Amino acid sequence: MIEEALDEALAQCRLNRSEFSELLVRLLDYGVICRDESMIETALYDRFQRCEPLVREWLAPLGLRLQHDSRFQFIRVYPPGAEVPGLPDQEEPHHGGFRARLGQQEVAAILALRVEYDKALREGQVDENGCAALSLEALELGMRNLLKMSLPDKHAERKNLLKKLRQLRLVQFSSEEVETSAEVWLRVRPTIAHFVSESVLRQLVDGETVSLAESDVADAGVSDIPEEVEVKDPQASERITPNSEDHSLFESEASS
Repeated sequence: MIEEALDEALAQCRLNRSEFSELLVRLLDYGVICRDESMIETALYDRFQRCEPLVREWLAPLGLRLQHDSRFQFIRVYPPGAEVPGLPDQEEPHHGGFRARLGQQEVAAILALRVEYDKALREGQVDENGCAALSLEALELGMRNLLKMSLPDKHAERKNLLKKLRQLRLVQFSSEEVETSAEVWLRVRPTIAHFVSESVLRQLVDGETVSLAESDVADAGVSDIPEEVEVKDPQASERITPNSEDHSLFESEASS
């Protein structure tokens, strides 16, 4: 009965089971699909648009929730218990089985990226796709000023950190620059604004002490990190953050 209902729903979406399965597996494996990342993700994003209600219906019983930003064309899946922009928190207890475990430097880099992105937004330093340019040197300076931490010293470890940030679809960068140790420029995606919880961002902006164990990076569990770091005031005043799971940061601008 379930298979028959699925086949009927897929026929209405002009998809077959293999195509639907490929979309779900990719989304659950990576946690995010960005249309401008690659030809594969372009095809998967376009496929998702044809069957979005069906994808939501199949993921809902697992406690997974989707965020679809149609302005910047990305989809992110949130594990049970995660904070999702525009949606009330889930009351059911969850043990973080779906959550990726991030290292301390990865979390610190993500938090610094969030603050730097907010700064770029306020200054209008974003392109038509909502991305902000940030040098690797500026990221490290931000980590030091904000969290008194730095990027890994070893080239291989730094390379792996950047790959993780790209895998999370938070940044884009030239692999050639990383390989040749040239000056690396990151293209910080607007997805970063959906990735760090409001409570942690508020602490960062207010210059309070942030516990990395409690930093609710949206879909990554960091409960194995017990340390706290003192945050310096990044001189940020007003934050620009999303207010809906289905719309963009720039919705008000686009509609005005």
